[in-house]
Amino acid sequence: MRNPFSILHFLLFFFLLLFLLTFIQLQLISLSFEKLGLSPEATMTLLLSSLLGSWINIPLFTVDAESPPEVVETPFGLLRPPSIPFRGKTIVAVNVGGCLIPLFFSAYLINRLDLPIPPLLLGIAVVSGISWFLSRPIPGLGIGMPILVAPLTAAIVAFLLGDDFRAPFAYISGTLGVLIGADLLHMKDIRHMGAPIASIGGAGTFDGIFITGVIAVLLA
Repeated sequence: MRNPFSILHFLLFFFLLLFLLTFIQLQLISLSFEKLGLSPEATMTLLLSSLLGSWINIPLFTVDAESPPEVVETPFGLLRPPSIPFRGKTIVAVNVGGCLIPLFFSAYLINRLDLPIPPLLLGIAVVSGISWFLSRPIPGLGIGMPILVAPLTAAIVAFLLGDDFRAPFAYISGTLGVLIGADLLHMKDIRHMGAPIASIGGAGTFDGIFITGVIAVLLA
């Protein structure tokens, strides 16, 4: 939930694209996503659409917000305040790549595979709880969380609850868990972060959602 046009986001986008193309070339991701019933071409379309969609935010509404701090202390000195001027209001938006695509694809998997709903909801709740507990609002920037916690949790949940549906359980519980836990459950913090844009599933949490979806399926 921060401005998607930061240098960090561009660097992460480049890294994720390089990661994606490298592993598709090695057919690791394609072989893993076959567990979800996707062809290599469909896998390429899904993942590239998620990456490109991460740059698209659909505005929903605007809220009054507090001014961001003049200096933002962040790990490793890589993050910086958003380049869009803050004028006392935060635009709440929904990100295409980090929110809409995972939602639609999860709904497709649930309907197509007729997944058992109670254990799936439990898995989503577990990942959501851990994502909420370990994510932190960063004033002026957005939400940050350890990037490997959610995929590992989703993979464990899939092994314990997924039975014959481990891959779709890993993808759905992982992506929706990060979306709910790191973004939606922190909506109350939007007014205090001083960010010009708060994108649900965007920027800071998109990286976690995207990587969680890929790694969780690889591990499941």
